[in-house]
Amino acid sequence: MDRRTPRGLTAAATATVALFALAGPATASVPAAPGALPQARVFMVNPVQSSGDQTLTDAKDAADAVPSSAYATAALRNLDGSGGLSGKWAYVRSDTGASANVADAGTFTRADDRFEQVMAYFWVNEAQEYLQGLGFGSELPGANDRAQPVRINQWGADNSFFSDKKAEIRFGKGGVDDAEDAEVIVHEYGHAVHNAQVPGFGSSPEAGAIGEAFGDYLAVEVGSYADGAYGWPRKTDLACVGDWDSVMYSSAPHCLRRVDGNKVYSDLAGEVHADGEIWSRALFDIRGALGARTADRVIVNAQFGFAPDTSFQDAALTTIATAQRMYGKSAADAVRQAFKARQIPGIQ
Repeated sequence: MDRRTPRGLTAAATATVALFALAGPATASVPAAPGALPQARVFMVNPVQSSGDQTLTDAKDAADAVPSSAYATAALRNLDGSGGLSGKWAYVRSDTGASANVADAGTFTRADDRFEQVMAYFWVNEAQEYLQGLGFGSELPGANDRAQPVRINQWGADNSFFSDKKAEIRFGKGGVDDAEDAEVIVHEYGHAVHNAQVPGFGSSPEAGAIGEAFGDYLAVEVGSYADGAYGWPRKTDLACVGDWDSVMYSSAPHCLRRVDGNKVYSDLAGEVHADGEIWSRALFDIRGALGARTADRVIVNAQFGFAPDTSFQDAALTTIATAQRMYGKSAADAVRQAFKARQIPGIQ
């Protein structure tokens, strides 16, 4: 599926791989002391975001296309001791090249496809740790709290997707290879979370749009949390998703999509990425009203109550009711106002 609408990383919503396109807590992802765990070289979310340099380009995977300052060394947590990129919350495979070993994870640059494998492990683990830190898997039900299968460069095209046939995420390559951008990785993980919460989620156009929106929103949230937890710089707009991945097909400032747009329900166009910008703005407004931790506990917990083919109206009402149950009238009113501002039908 062509994803330039703008580019939509894809989620397969059925076992036949019909594609519905792409895809902080107080306690999650606390950086380990240097040397305490295996160390990896990763991008600080992505090179455009951390540097603010909108002129960066892919240059055919050249190592010198991005500054060395775009990389950070960070711990690989929750590994299973096998020596590969396999652990409690993620395991990464590649059939198109050598598999990365943990022992070498701190040596790769973007010129080596194994760098993408390391990125995928690190950021999938980071995303689940973020959810764990919100209480999912302890006081709240687990949200995809399993080892997530990931394949790198298996799609054979510049596209990425989640398929519920194997509950697997696949990252493509071409231009900026998809797994070089943490926000692309976490977006796809958002589809896996939704499918774990509600099997087959995204089987209607509005549900598909909600899935795209949540993937974008989760990508922003996990990246923002990591920046704060690790002390990484963020020199581009928080609401911009996929700054690095989109350099090949967007004008500066580069964004795959944004989560702070002004679309309302009457702007529905029947394309899940475009329509998702309505829902993601509501989520971003809930975050602004309640703070990241409270907002995300409500947003993710509400999704357990969605139907696979939910409408915007039903999903909004479920989210409002979840806020009321968890945090009371004031929180529910803030959530209601966010959806009302997007002119979601039936929200008064």
